[in-house]
Amino acid sequence: MNMSLRDRWRSTSENIVIPLGAIVVSLFVFGIFCAIQGKNPFDIYGTIYKSAFGNSFSWQGTLIRSAPLMLTSLCTALPAMLGLTIIGNEGALIVGGLGAIAVGLSISSMPSLIVQIGMAMGGMLAGGLWIMFVGAIKYYRGVNETISSLLMNYIALAVLNTLVEGPMRDPSSLNKPSTFPLEAVNMLQSIPNTRIHYGLIYGLVASAIAYFLIQRTTFGFAVRTVGGNIRAAKIAGLPVGKLTLIISFLGGSCAGLAGMVEIAAVHGSANASLNADYGYGGILVAFIARQNPLAGVIVAVLMGGILSSGSALQRSFNLPDATVLLFQGIVFLAILFSESLYGRLDFFKDREPEVKIDNSAAVV
Repeated sequence: MNMSLRDRWRSTSENIVIPLGAIVVSLFVFGIFCAIQGKNPFDIYGTIYKSAFGNSFSWQGTLIRSAPLMLTSLCTALPAMLGLTIIGNEGALIVGGLGAIAVGLSISSMPSLIVQIGMAMGGMLAGGLWIMFVGAIKYYRGVNETISSLLMNYIALAVLNTLVEGPMRDPSSLNKPSTFPLEAVNMLQSIPNTRIHYGLIYGLVASAIAYFLIQRTTFGFAVRTVGGNIRAAKIAGLPVGKLTLIISFLGGSCAGLAGMVEIAAVHGSANASLNADYGYGGILVAFIARQNPLAGVIVAVLMGGILSSGSALQRSFNLPDATVLLFQGIVFLAILFSESLYGRLDFFKDREPEVKIDNSAAVV
């Protein structure tokens, strides 16, 4: 095995083994919590598996929840290629949903396909501009993108509450303020013979496009170059500011599309249910997948399965429905800690060949 193949194998193995190890540690810590509650951890693990992957019905529920996770994970994964740590996924999803419902209601009399395309464009534009603003103040004003994107989540939530309780409110929504609903014909339909909506296709296609864009295009090469060494990129003449704005917009547009999917396929209108923590879940998916869009698809399915098991844990073990969110938080902490292990484990380090000295050689 030559040196390049061996280095690639070690890097790939490291990117797989360390996140898996973090998940195993998370399961152990979560098991301790379950044991403290007087529950058998292995019974809970079994219930999570059956609820997520036990049969066709369970799989469909898992895939429904994985669709927005695939899209929101790209909001973190794409800017990470440029060296940005964006965690404003939830805010971009919310404003994307608001943009989608605004467009959908304004052109509701047009053919359903046109309405759905318009909603997708509106959601992507709103979410993209939302995160592009974060990238702009990072590059031009030096504002930390992690903190600013986090604060933008709360601003988005305030905007949502203001609009659905004010100018966009449907007067008939008494107990739960909401916007006017979409007409049934304009909703995203389910894949035939399943209850899985076409939002899953959006997530798969977006992940594939994102991988191709980053790994197989000159634009992606430029982005990765800036992420690797921004000073060298500037010396080489790369337009760092332009790349920052574009990649931030693309990441935000994916989360905005997730908001459109939630509106057009699940809720039918914008209300407080739009804030369902899929954005924060997407951050976790991106970190576990090491910002790889294709790996993010697999991780999103696993995370969707965990989220879909919450009600089962509540029914079977009398645990709070938020128990799965606790597990999600434990995984997130373990993944963050595992970041410090990359490049430090001897097993994954390249071993330099030993230089043998022939002592019998004559010294001239």
